[in-house]
Order: sequence, then structure tokens, then C-alpha cells
Amino acid sequence: QVQLVESGGGSVQAGGSLRLSCTASRYIVSNIHMGWFRQAPGSEREGVAAIDRGGRSLYADSVKGRFTIFRDNSQNILHLEMNDLKPEDTAMYYCAAARKKLTSLLHEDAYADWGQGTQVTVSS
Repeated sequence: QVQLVESGGGSVQAGGSLRLSCTASRYIVSNIHMGWFRQAPGSEREGVAAIDRGGRSLYADSVKGRFTIFRDNSQNILHLEMNDLKPEDTAMYYCAAARKKLTSLLHEDAYADWGQGTQVTVSS
């Protein structure tokens, strides 16, 4: 019963851009809190960006000014626009959903539902 499915990952050179998408079946994205996380091999999962039900966004310091999280409410899709990509952005990227805001939306404990991930690889 996959309810969140990521897409849009791929391989790019440093300085390039990608737009990740998360389709949310059985959810209305504007009615839930959502976030993007990433995990590189050997590293802990880290919060990248989040958007709460009210549309307020939150970003990790490492991506501020480069990444933008936004919803396409007409298509019920969550996006992560990634610009000026760096090799250190290489990771598996996951979207997540929460119905209640119990902690920081950049903390994985905030989320109950997760997608299966899409790989982003940035080469120098």
C-alpha cells in the first residue's frame, strides 16, 4: 500500500539542477505536513526541507538558497526543486508525510509515512 512515490532523481554534474516529485495517493498534500529527507551511504538520514499544512517551509542550512520545497495542489504533488547541486548532495531522497506536527519537520520522528526513495547523484 504505497501512498508516497518519489520520482525525478538522476545523475547530474555539479552546478546542475533536478526537480524531485512525490505523488501522494490517498492524501491531499495541502492537508498534511510533508518533508524531504536524504541519506547517503554510511550517513544518517537528514532532513532537507519541509512544508507544513499551512504552507510554511523549513530548510536545512546546507540547502538554503539552493533548494525549494513546494506543492502543486492542482495535481496533488509535492516537489523539491534542487539548484546548484553539489557532490555532497548525493544521496537517496525520500518524501514523508505526517498528519500531526509533533516535533520539528526536519526530524524524521515527525513522520509516519515514507516513500521508497529516488537516487540523486552529483558528480564533480
